[in-house]
Amino acid sequence: MIHELKTLPIYFEEVIEGRKSFEVRKNDRNFKVGDMLALNEYDAEKKDYTGNSCLVYVDYILKDENYCKNGFVIMAIKPCSVCRNTSPYNIIDRHPDYTVPYATKKGETE
Repeated sequence: MIHELKTLPIYFEEVIEGRKSFEVRKNDRNFKVGDMLALNEYDAEKKDYTGNSCLVYVDYILKDENYCKNGFVIMAIKPCSVCRNTSPYNIIDRHPDYTVPYATKKGETE
């Protein structure tokens, strides 16, 4: 499952720079390990998206109410990328590679 989420510029930049490796969110989407988060940078003052986005993989979820506010989760995230596959895909052969670039800036193409 891919969840599209608004992310404020300050937090978006922290994820892009590799300093923020977690997301704290209300668990209104039933987040699960293995989900992906499409973090879309959102300027709250302009009330509009900036066009910057990144894709991250949910590696771990903490739901324990002793450590999380009721109804919230803390998700460990890792960067990932999307690639086009031209041949049949075997999920068993999948090996995560978290070293690839994972951010796109508005107007950039690969």
